[in-house]
Formats: sequence, structure tokens, C-alpha cells
Amino acid sequence: MHKVLWFLPSRRQKKTASHVVMELESTRDCSQAGKPFFCPSHPSEELWLFCEQCDQPVCQDCIAERHQQHSYDFTSNAVHQHRDSLRKLLRSTQEHMSTLEDVLGRTDGVGSAIRARAEAVATEISLFARGYVKAIEEHRDRLLKQLEDLKVQKENLLHLQKAQLQQLLLDMRTGVEFTERLLTSGSDLGILVTKGVVASRLAKLNSAAYSTHPREDDNIQFSPQERAGQCQGYEVFGAVICKAVDPAKCTLHGEDLWSTHQNELTGFTLLCNDTTGEQMGRGGEAVMVTITHKDKKDCAVKPTVCDNGDGTYHISYSPEEPGLYAVCVYVKGQHVQGSPFIVMVKSKFRKHQGMFHCCTFCSSGGQKAARCACGGTMPGGFQGCGHGHKGHPGCPHWSCCGQVKMSSECLSGLPSDRSQRSLLRTVEL
Repeated sequence: MHKVLWFLPSRRQKKTASHVVMELESTRDCSQAGKPFFCPSHPSEELWLFCEQCDQPVCQDCIAERHQQHSYDFTSNAVHQHRDSLRKLLRSTQEHMSTLEDVLGRTDGVGSAIRARAEAVATEISLFARGYVKAIEEHRDRLLKQLEDLKVQKENLLHLQKAQLQQLLLDMRTGVEFTERLLTSGSDLGILVTKGVVASRLAKLNSAAYSTHPREDDNIQFSPQERAGQCQGYEVFGAVICKAVDPAKCTLHGEDLWSTHQNELTGFTLLCNDTTGEQMGRGGEAVMVTITHKDKKDCAVKPTVCDNGDGTYHISYSPEEPGLYAVCVYVKGQHVQGSPFIVMVKSKFRKHQGMFHCCTFCSSGGQKAARCACGGTMPGGFQGCGHGHKGHPGCPHWSCCGQVKMSSECLSGLPSDRSQRSLLRTVEL
């Protein structure tokens, strides 16, 4: 058994110079045997006093020599206080031991739970991976089947076209050979007799409709990023694509396609179609748009092209200068249908200063003196117009300039203002 020793600092002070190192094992044995402790400095003297200042048991000779000015007491009296403090520390240590044991127990429990949970998640991952692999394999087989069907379909159409062309070529070759033989070897009477039939046959062959290009092409592509829906509950990607965009069949759409206002965000939509005119239904095309001022070549507008992923692309821009702009829209480096086109950019939108109402008669509460900026009047001495009022022609309009469209631009103060108002004057029934 190892012995535990009490050590004092190596640099001793004068008041602790006489202190000695004692073995706890020895003190335990002596206490159990009930033997007295003797002073190391005075071997014949028993340690029956306790120096409070030095916190050290001493003998009476020690008190007389080195502890004269120190407070001391009998060991039988001092032991009560120190025993209580030791018991308090003991209880605290025991509590910490209990807490540590509890923490260790819970740590072991959490460790077991972690291992069990990791095993369960590993099982879930394996099941997911097996199902995912199975779904991908099934999707692969489905794609290969679709590719094979597409190849057979294209080949069949080509074979049909080839057979038709071969038959037409054979008919033409036969007609040409017969006609050449008739012209070189036939008699004059024979030519005149058969010319009608031969000419009709040749004319029919010449008018036969046939395509100068193969009806099919080798445009078969695989798009790995395209969503392909669900397969056995898993979302899969990848699709076989045989449609090719045709810039000549792509169209432009939008209310603000031809005109807009300065410093206003506007735009239009590009619809991409394939060679048959059918919408592509997917994005990813190389779309480029340029917008350049007709008079100021250095005044270009940088547009934003947004791929909607369904074959449509929204082009937005905000012109800073009024005037005419040339807009070019390219797909795969080629102009689309309607490109290039001209956009009229008007000056900043003129807002209405008046109110959009049905008539001054209604909006003024029936006052005769109420006037409208459009200049219209009502019968019966009313100065205001009666647009939209029951029994009178007209429609709701802006009081400032007479415009009948609520979202229109104000014409008040413009040269055409009077002509616009004259169209809105109320005619007496």
C-alpha cells in the first residue's frame, strides 16, 4: 500500500522551521492503536497542545520555546472545531462523488443511446440507398426504353420517306427513259399519238410533292439536370430530349413590347418553340438580348434575361433616355421571329392631376355651376359634363384632361389636349 505524505513548502519561514513531515499512514495506525503522539523536536514530550496560529499540534516545550506569542489550546478542545470542518468537507466531497457517479451513469446511458441511434440511422441510410439505387436503375431502364422507341420511330419515318422517294425516283426514271426513247426512236406519228399521255405523266411526276430534306434528324439529347418526376417514391433526374429550338419559330409577347416610358422597369416575354412550332417546355437555351439607342450609339441598355424553365424567358430593362431603341433578340446566335424591332421610349410618365369620375354632375352633388376640365356640358343649365350619367352619353374620364382610360397618361397642357377633349363633349339627346 502506498503511503500518503504531507509536504510543507520547501522555502520554510522562521515560524514553521521546526515543522516536520508526517506520514498519514503512520498517524492512522497510531490513532487506531490509541498510542500518544510525541513531539519530533522533543521526543520525551507528548503532543497535547495545538497552536492555532501555526495550525500545528505542539508540546509544552514548543510553546515555551517557539510559540510563546501564539494562541494555543488543548488538543481535546481544538479537535471539535477541526473535526466539524473536516466533516463538512467530507459531506461536500461525498456529494460531489454522488454527482459524479450520476453523471458517469448518465454518460454511459447517452453513449449507449448514441450507439443504438447510430445503428438505427445506418439501417435507414442503407434502406434509402438500396431504394434509391433501385429507383435510379428503374429510371435508367425507362430512359433506355424511351431512347430505343425514339430511335425506332425516327428510323421508321426515314424508311417510309426513303421508300416514297425511291418509288418517285423509279417512276421518274421510267418516264424519262420512255420519253427519251420515244423522242429518239419513235416516229413522228407515234410521238404525236402518245405525247398527250407522256406529257400528262411527266407533268404529274414534276408536280409530285416531296421534301427536299430528311423528315427526321439526329437531334437526340440527354439532359441530366431536368426533373423527371417520381420513381418508387424518389425524385429522379434526367430526360431524353428530341426537340430542338427553332429561332425562326420563337415569338415575342408583351403589352409594352413597342413602347414604354423613361426610367420605368418594363419588359416582354420570349416564347421558344421547336421546328414544328410547339413550345419547348424546358429552359436552358442560349438567349441574348441587345437594346441600343438609335441616335446615341453609346447609350445602351443592359437587359436582364430570366429563364422560367418552361420554354419562356422574361426580358426586363429600364431605359434612362427617351427616344427610339433597336431591340435584338437572339437564340443560338440567330434572330427570333420579329427581331430586331423598334421600341419608342417616351419621356417620364405624366401623372393625372385631377380625379377619375363618372361626371361632374354626380361628383359635385348636382351643382349647376360645377365645371369639368373636359369642357363638356349638360342640358338644363348645368355647366359640368354628364359623362356616364343616366340619360346622357359619355363615359368615366379624368377631370384634368378628359382621358377616358384610367391608366392613361395625362394630356393636360399638350398640343393635342384640345382635340382629345373635343371627343368627349356631351351631346344633348
